[in-house]
Amino acid sequence: MMNERSLSTLPADLPVPVDDGAATHLAGTRLPHVQLAATDGSTVDLATIAGTVVVFAYPRTGRPGEPSLVDDWDAIPGARGCTPHTCAFRDLHDEFTALGARVYGLSTQDTAYQREMVERLHVPFPVLSDADLALTRALRLPSWDVAGQTLLKRIAWIARDGTIERVFYPVFPPDKNADEVLAALRG
Repeated sequence: MMNERSLSTLPADLPVPVDDGAATHLAGTRLPHVQLAATDGSTVDLATIAGTVVVFAYPRTGRPGEPSLVDDWDAIPGARGCTPHTCAFRDLHDEFTALGARVYGLSTQDTAYQREMVERLHVPFPVLSDADLALTRALRLPSWDVAGQTLLKRIAWIARDGTIERVFYPVFPPDKNADEVLAALRG
């Protein structure tokens, strides 16, 4: 069983994901018009948002007291670390906002599951659900199947006026990705 502390900390021996080339096509890509349910109750079409948008995607967050999706979750490169990934963007949210960037989390989990995490971790930005895989398929986002579920591989991008400008992939360690994205925005 996972507890809040084990969800929030990263083991020192996590396997490092390798760049499998699954995101090389994304820089310069226009975001497709896909309606995504958000944890704040809205529906978001990333293609229509003017200005700077930061999206970070993760496989799936766990819940305290519940087992991992599979017993060897920590052995899957890039799987572990969704809570620290999200918390890092949460902790730097004011700095992203000061730079005029809107931040969104993204996973294939349903909105109700995501909403519990957002409330528990006090996440100040919307997390988007791609449970039907519409955005994942339209953008050909890096993903893999685990225990019968399609999960996103950890990735982040900066988009301006609906076009992806910069991609961060693979993301490792997950708790440092927000710093890396923020540094890129500061240029």
